[in-house]
Amino acid sequence: MSKFSELINQDTPVLVDFFAEWCGPCKMMSPILKEVKDTLKDRVSIIKIDVDKNQELAAKYQVRGVPTMLLFKNGKQVWRQSGMLQKAELMNVITAPY
Repeated sequence: MSKFSELINQDTPVLVDFFAEWCGPCKMMSPILKEVKDTLKDRVSIIKIDVDKNQELAAKYQVRGVPTMLLFKNGKQVWRQSGMLQKAELMNVITAPY
């Protein structure tokens, strides 16, 4: 099992943020992700994946644009979206029953 597979296979939801250093919207998402983590604390894990440094993983999950966020619960992808999200929207997605 890969390290990534281990990271996403948790009881708590895992939000994976595929981003790039040069991406403006990605930089704008960063403080929103921090706020979500600060609010939900141990109820969510957030993993940031730089697509330029992890091209194979980005290709595996068919990431075509950044930011792209994927939500995993118990190792299964339950949600995906590209582009910016507000804190409230992201909180609703993470806490929704899947």
